[in-house]
Amino acid sequence: MAWKFDNPLHTLCTDDQNEAAKGVWEGESLGGITEDNNRLPPPIIGILVLTIVTAFLITFPLWGQRPNAAIYEEYIALMDSPAIQGKGDAEAMEYIVNQVKANGSKWAAMQERHPLEMDDLRLIKDAVIELQRNGSDLREFTVLGDRLVLANFEGNLKADGTKARIQPWWDKGYTIDVFFIVIFCIGVMIVVKRLPDYGWEPTHHGH
Repeated sequence: MAWKFDNPLHTLCTDDQNEAAKGVWEGESLGGITEDNNRLPPPIIGILVLTIVTAFLITFPLWGQRPNAAIYEEYIALMDSPAIQGKGDAEAMEYIVNQVKANGSKWAAMQERHPLEMDDLRLIKDAVIELQRNGSDLREFTVLGDRLVLANFEGNLKADGTKARIQPWWDKGYTIDVFFIVIFCIGVMIVVKRLPDYGWEPTHHGH
């Protein structure tokens, strides 16, 4: 079975293979059902591409990160600051957020995606301080309401032999998704381009 790669978007077959395929297409009655050789409408291809791109963008591992305790460490450090004493909860929280933002927090993006109220900070304050005293990596603990739980990620091994529980920027599931989508698109292209070009239409012997 010969392959032709000089113009893969036109055909992957040699001329004689295309002619043989046309003969089979014309000669097969398909039980009286005729099949034309129309191209896939460009809008359908566009929708398929848009669907794939959108699905990958919104499921990208970094975009779906859960809030971890580390992103609120700077907030909690300011909770007992004299500057917020006597302020209402909303005003105090606004001051804390603005102060941390002004200092250029490395967690700014995640802090903006996962805002908290003062009551929320009070609920996790003691747990965060306890983890700090124990020397724990706050990035490994996910904030679930009033609880801090060890994240269910299992990344690279740390020096002590335990697995890092920090969400990776890229995970195995995403690699599998990319692999199968690429294989699917290549497979569909090969199937379609092994047929005669859409510029040829079968006559079905006048039917």
